[in-house]
Amino acid sequence: MRTVIRGAGLSVRVYPRALIVGVLLLLAALAVALVNLTTGDFPVPVADVLRSLAGKGDAGTDFIVYELRLPRVLVTLLVGAALGASGAVFQSLTRNPLGSPDFIGLTTGAASGALIVMLIAGGGGAQVGAGAIVGCVITAVVVYLLAFRRGVQPFRLVLMGIGVSALLEALNSYLIYRARLNEAIAAQVWLIGSVNGRGWTEVVIAAVTVVLLLPTVVYFGRHLKLLALGDEMAVLHGVPVERSRAILALAAVGLSAGATAAAGPIAFVALAAPPLAARLSRSPSAGILPAAMMGAALLSAGDWAAQNTLPDVDMPVGIITAALGGVYLTWLLFRERGARR
Repeated sequence: MRTVIRGAGLSVRVYPRALIVGVLLLLAALAVALVNLTTGDFPVPVADVLRSLAGKGDAGTDFIVYELRLPRVLVTLLVGAALGASGAVFQSLTRNPLGSPDFIGLTTGAASGALIVMLIAGGGGAQVGAGAIVGCVITAVVVYLLAFRRGVQPFRLVLMGIGVSALLEALNSYLIYRARLNEAIAAQVWLIGSVNGRGWTEVVIAAVTVVLLLPTVVYFGRHLKLLALGDEMAVLHGVPVERSRAILALAAVGLSAGATAAAGPIAFVALAAPPLAARLSRSPSAGILPAAMMGAALLSAGDWAAQNTLPDVDMPVGIITAALGGVYLTWLLFRERGARR
């Protein structure tokens, strides 16, 4: 069921259930984020956190909230939203539930770029983020060129992405193997994917990525359902197929690159957020915004679990998402097996 809103020469299709699901997921993500602001070595009551956010807190609370916790919380929300939206676009374009940045090599390519900067060029901070973005973009171009044969077939794109990802994993392992011990440990921690210790630099990277690219993905995302029906059907409905597909793919690559630059290669979120949002909205495919809100909620919940699963241990959130990803893939395989019987 959908509602069409017309005005000022524009018409917008609104799916009420998807809209409600998106709003509820956003509220859930913000609620978990608020809880995360209260959690840590120095617990802060919710009321004090709210006063601090309103500019009425004391100096000690302001320092804990603004300097220690708020950057981490904002990175978590923004990175989760970017990964969820990116996964929704790639799964729709490839018509494959495994067509996420994790499986088609983009996350691994971003990790390769970051490791080259860290272990060979000796860079850090924003330079590592820039290396991750460049690595992700180069990997996307290579996968596209390898998969191109009179156009790009979805299954070829996924298979080429898996192959390129395997090669890059080998490169990453070699870079860590040849590095000095302290550098190898730092690189391995970064590869897990974490929002621990993230500051305002990472917030800016993630925020610029989301603010610039998410509206583009939402605007052109209205063509995704027609593109899923085939190029001929999309052309008959007036969709500029090649332009829409190229813009969506580039924007999704940018979202994945920015997310990886800010928090490292966090697994599972881009893979699982779109189908979970689709199940809640009772749609065969998730809208971009519900998937983005699901990604933000999943990563925020994962960060809470990373901080509270083990006493006195602040685990990288990538460990939690990887564990959940294994459970999700197992469930997906059993579901497919049951559907074929």
